[in-house]
Amino acid sequence: MATTCEVQSSRDASLTALETLPHGQSDTGSPFGPESFPLLEKWNQPRINIHRTFATLWSFLVMGANDAAYGALIPYLESYYHLSYTIVSLVFLSPLVGYTAAAFLNHRIHYTLGQRGVAIIGPACHLIAYIINCVHPPYPVLVVAFIFAGLGNGLEDAAWNAWLGNMANANELLGVLHGIYGAGAVISPLVATSMIAKGGLPWYYFYYVMTGCAAIELAVSGACFWKSTAADFRASNASSADNKKGGIRNVLFKRPAARVTWLCALFLLGYVGVEVALGGWIVTFMIRVRQGGAFASGMTATGFWLGITVGRVVLGFVTPRVGEKIAISVYIVCSMAFALVLWLVPEFYVSAVAVSLQGFFLGPLFPGVVVMVTKLLPRHLHVTSIGFVAAFGGSGAAILPFVVGVFAQAKGVKVLQPFIVALSGAILLTWLGLPRVSKVRHNE
Repeated sequence: MATTCEVQSSRDASLTALETLPHGQSDTGSPFGPESFPLLEKWNQPRINIHRTFATLWSFLVMGANDAAYGALIPYLESYYHLSYTIVSLVFLSPLVGYTAAAFLNHRIHYTLGQRGVAIIGPACHLIAYIINCVHPPYPVLVVAFIFAGLGNGLEDAAWNAWLGNMANANELLGVLHGIYGAGAVISPLVATSMIAKGGLPWYYFYYVMTGCAAIELAVSGACFWKSTAADFRASNASSADNKKGGIRNVLFKRPAARVTWLCALFLLGYVGVEVALGGWIVTFMIRVRQGGAFASGMTATGFWLGITVGRVVLGFVTPRVGEKIAISVYIVCSMAFALVLWLVPEFYVSAVAVSLQGFFLGPLFPGVVVMVTKLLPRHLHVTSIGFVAAFGGSGAAILPFVVGVFAQAKGVKVLQPFIVALSGAILLTWLGLPRVSKVRHNE
């Protein structure tokens, strides 16, 4: 019986040859040709993957807690630092610098340090950011600290999405992975709101908790991926064309990879912008527009992220059976319908339910994009392409909530909902522009 490595090598060698086929000879919808080799690594085979999978889940729990904390803390940062909507929105904008750096460093770190490098550098960046936040520095220093958080997120986003995306049952695995991200995003506003609104603690006490989580992340990830060296990475990608061809230039400027990468990047720019703008401003929206109390409004953010978590896990099993192209299109339309309910029905409890259901249908969009990249591009481009796509999505998480803050300063936070509806329509059109793929994942 062939080993996983032998099968993967055979698959990648064939991919190299298939890239020279004339356009139209693919029977899977991939612009690079068919991939029909049935055996890949599983999350529990070899056994070391069990530990590594749980390490990636913990990392995504920390990442989700990190991203959702911004929205929960905005009202308290406003009052603590005496800031306007525009200035406080810089906490969304600053991680863009870190995400951008990660996009350019992902392949180089893998090529020179392996997954071990990501497993150490990513959590270390989180730890640096949270320690700085614990000492509640002047606001400009706080903004700089979030750059490190963005760098850590960007590195881990690319590495662990690409790793799990190349395993059997990738839709389900990525659904669980991003569901755990959502779980972190559920827990984070709940803990922060309870500590501050109920416990009367200063906002920066929340980052004592985050510092402990990041320290665990560093220890666990470093130990589990310690043997995943650069030599291992180069060997596993050796037959999927020259390793050095996995650089950023190849995925951005050489067709057909460039088309897939840019469309997925634009999609995530809008999608992550919707997710983080809604999750980040819904508390303020519910307080100022729906006249809710501080604690009840904070719980609507918890409901939104809980919807995302459940949607990613549950719909992760539905998507591969329907097909990514159709399923994601339906999810976007459903999320737009509930966005209209949130916008047009001026009742607090209706809005709270609508935003949770909106999160449910938004949940599977990010994992769906990662699966599309792994289906449409050959293996040696996965880390770089997913890294760029995730970084571009990170820019959406930074820029679009900041734009909402600027509009909210001028027109009030009620501008959130029409902004979300328009952006959702834009990402639907972008998604429809992607090539078609086989309904059944062809490398399982």
